[in-house]
Amino acid sequence: MNGSFESERAPEPVGAFPHAKRVGDLLFLSGIGPRQRGSKEIPGVMLDEAGNVISYNLEAQCHAVFENVRLVLEDSGATWQDIIDVTVFLTNMKKDFPIYNRLYAEYFAGTGKPNPTRTTVEVGALPTPIAIELKVIAAVG
Repeated sequence: MNGSFESERAPEPVGAFPHAKRVGDLLFLSGIGPRQRGSKEIPGVMLDEAGNVISYNLEAQCHAVFENVRLVLEDSGATWQDIIDVTVFLTNMKKDFPIYNRLYAEYFAGTGKPNPTRTTVEVGALPTPIAIELKVIAAVG
């Protein structure tokens, strides 16, 4: 079964693309950030009047992005355990990697967790004032 999926629970995509696309037994999630559906608020982010980031809490963003990934997976017919690969985009590797790595282990690594392959890269910016985005591939059958 091939097709595109839109979650009614996860935040709306910031562009003209679906939340996920299934091709055969693989489900490819578009980049998922920590925004909240409807309000587009970003947990743990303080913005100035011009929309520039004053400060952010990466831990709050991590919990939110993991929840958004879970929602898209479920609404696309997959589960957290189906995750086989994660690409992580951070805007500040030096500052944020230790926090992200600790939380990643809690959600992804170890007995009873999906234990996917992972790539983590630093990017200069993301499309909205977020500090983290995940790109996920899951195996569904």
